[in-house]
Amino acid sequence: MRLYKVRFKRAGKLYDVDPGELDLKLGERVIVEGERGVGVATVVMGPYEVENPPEGVKPVIRKALPEEIECSIERRQKELEAFRFCLQRIEERGLPMKLIKVEELIDGSKIIFYFTAEGRIDFRELVKDLAARYRTRIEMRQIGVRDEVKMLGAIGPCGRETCCSTFLYDFEPISVRIAKEQNIILNPSRLSGICGRLMCCLIYEYEAASNNEQPCRSFPQCDKFCPYVKGEVEFDVDEEIIRRAEEIEFDTD
Repeated sequence: MRLYKVRFKRAGKLYDVDPGELDLKLGERVIVEGERGVGVATVVMGPYEVENPPEGVKPVIRKALPEEIECSIERRQKELEAFRFCLQRIEERGLPMKLIKVEELIDGSKIIFYFTAEGRIDFRELVKDLAARYRTRIEMRQIGVRDEVKMLGAIGPCGRETCCSTFLYDFEPISVRIAKEQNIILNPSRLSGICGRLMCCLIYEYEAASNNEQPCRSFPQCDKFCPYVKGEVEFDVDEEIIRRAEEIEFDTD
């Protein structure tokens, strides 16, 4: 079976789709049914052949028409106006919530308002205000701080754009143990990302560091004295896991 991968937004979830008789190109815009309804998606991978297609494969309805792509630009303007109106109503009603983003489905059947808050918010009156103005279904969706950075984008401590807003479409659970097993200094200010949570990149080399068959596990612990034919060797803190190299200090006394 011939499949492609598409996504509806930058760094969004990847969907496997069946193109049917269509020949698609990378970057081409197509109409596909996603989790939030029918929308314009971008082809980002493929074609590739699979014997056993994964569950949930959606058919490509058709290629997006020029006017539909143009409508997506107009829809962004409407979303911006809805954001401003909702923000005004939030301030007027004194609701303890932070509006993050607004999305309208391609068919105009629903507008989704993403927000963050410390706890549960009674936004029933706010929904009435929004429904009266836009005459469509309104969904208020509370998200976490990691999703906030993913949606808005930011520059990380490394000086590059955050991974979550560029290529990560899902979040892995990150714990302090992941940093400890890689001999990373447990400094919260250096381990935390823009969202205030542990940085997603801590897990990138964790498999190599946690596997007993991998180099990091075969190294002696840092600052540990080990027997040597001519005395003792102290292993310094500077490790290069990929090259299987360590700096050592010889005690010649």
